[in-house]
This record gives sequence, C-alpha cells and structure tokens, in this order.
Amino acid sequence: MALFDLWFERSARSVASRTSRRSAMATLGKALVGSALAPLLPVDRTANAAPVTNAKAGVSDDPMSCDYWKYCAIDGFLCSCCGGTSSSCPPGTTASPITWIGTCRNPHDGSDYIVSYNDCCGKTSCSNCFCNRNERERPLYKLSLNNDINWCMASSNSNYHCSVSVLLGAAKQ
Repeated sequence: MALFDLWFERSARSVASRTSRRSAMATLGKALVGSALAPLLPVDRTANAAPVTNAKAGVSDDPMSCDYWKYCAIDGFLCSCCGGTSSSCPPGTTASPITWIGTCRNPHDGSDYIVSYNDCCGKTSCSNCFCNRNERERPLYKLSLNNDINWCMASSNSNYHCSVSVLLGAAKQ
C-alpha cells in the first residue's frame, strides 16, 4: 500500500506544480457548460420521417375538417369552427404578430403553396375542432417551422383562442 500512496502523492504534487487552482476551475467550468449545451445540438430525424405523398385520400375541401389541404402543418383549434374562417380570426381576437410556416400541396392543381399559420389571441381557448398535423415540421431549434409553440406570447394578450391558415403564395422550386 505504501507504493500506491507514494505514487499518488508524487502524481498529485506533479499536477499541483504545473497547474493553478484558477486553471483547474476554468477547465471544470468549461466541462460543465459543454455538457449542459450538449442537448441543444441539432438532431437529424429525417430518416424516421413519413414520406410526403400526393394521394388525394383523406383530403377535404371543408375548412372545418382537419383534412383540409391548407392545414398540413397546423396545430390547434380551427378558427373556422370558432366563429372565424380558415384565414381570418373570430371577432374579439387578434392574430399573433409572429407565425410559423408550412408548405402544403394542393391536390386539385398539384402545386405546393406556402402557408402562414397564425394563432388568434385574446380570448380563452375555443376547444372546438382540435387539429394537429405535423407534415414537414422541423425540430424545435428551427422555430419558424415548428408548430408546438404558443405564438400568442408575442401579443399583448397571450391567451390562445384558435389558429388560422393564410396562403402566402406558390412555392418556387
């Protein structure tokens, strides 16, 4: 045991003579910060993503249906069931100043369209026609393409009521 103690003492004295407490604390701090940031690194989940199909099955022209083609990336209660339309907020609510976007394929003409999804804010939750479709959704580190955020937090009244979809134009290829 004396040899082990002697080796450990010499090793500790050698390290102590080459380093300072300040550099040891700096190294420890870097390691702690680095390990805390590791979960924030991007993760590619495209291998598990469902392929986007052009099938017309399950596509509806009814704006009160979750299968309406413009709702391909919506998450929330449909404003068309809450006193508004598919593209305008109900009376007494205002559209959030920030949005998330999606690209939806119109089955009638086969074209892709850029769709802006707005949360309507100002009243308590509508609780009618809940719809959660995540086609082409991106992970949370790409916020403008993610629908899992309460976008009403940017409004003066942060109460979420419902969501609308507004066509911005045709997607260029």
